[in-house]
Amino acid sequence: MFDALSAIELTVLRRRAAELDACAHEIAQTGRSVVEHLLGAELPGEPWRHYPPGDVYDPASHAQYYYHLHPEAERPPLEFGHFHTFLRPQGMPAGIRPAALADFRPPEDPNDALCHLIAVATDINGRPNRLFTVNRWVTGETWYRAADAIAMLDQFSIDMDRPLPAVGRWITALLSLTAPLIAALIEERDQRLEAWRRDHPAINAYEDRRLEVVSQASLDLAAYLASVDAELARRKGVAGKAALNPG
Repeated sequence: MFDALSAIELTVLRRRAAELDACAHEIAQTGRSVVEHLLGAELPGEPWRHYPPGDVYDPASHAQYYYHLHPEAERPPLEFGHFHTFLRPQGMPAGIRPAALADFRPPEDPNDALCHLIAVATDINGRPNRLFTVNRWVTGETWYRAADAIAMLDQFSIDMDRPLPAVGRWITALLSLTAPLIAALIEERDQRLEAWRRDHPAINAYEDRRLEVVSQASLDLAAYLASVDAELARRKGVAGKAALNPG
């Protein structure tokens, strides 16, 4: 997962981890968890409702997120709810266009052709424990090919004074920190959807209700950071050997 990253990029991931820790500390100082900030007085929350109401949308970056929860009987073990994260066209890198699917219809407002980046599941205390991609019908998004969606990850940023500023910075740092894993999941998403399309040629794969979560991975942040550190140490070891044996 980290093979394609330079030592500088791996070091940047470490800085993102520090940012995430700082945001988590700021949130903890309030005496409320990420989930408690999002749901407020509505804990334990209403299934399917978006929190905060109306979503969070940053007009500078055109990034957007909301948090919601499924009925308790439908939740995976240890999951309380999850974030859905998006980027709208005005925040996308130049030249990116929706995938040329047969049923694509451009929205009336071009900026409504938003891309779902990743869903982030958390436990009841707001600790992230799973990343997953979803099929198009789940969020009603516009579909973008994997390479284009991956190129959008660096553009996701929620940095506003309100609402929930610390939570916005926290989810921004989390997506930046886990971008290599998210990229792998987005690539797997397209591969699985293509296989699904081949196996079910009579049905529009992107609207098939039998396929909801397309790719997923458990997230243990401590183990993830240990992997980053191990790869950095390996690179330093290789560089050290090269310096000792230049010929």
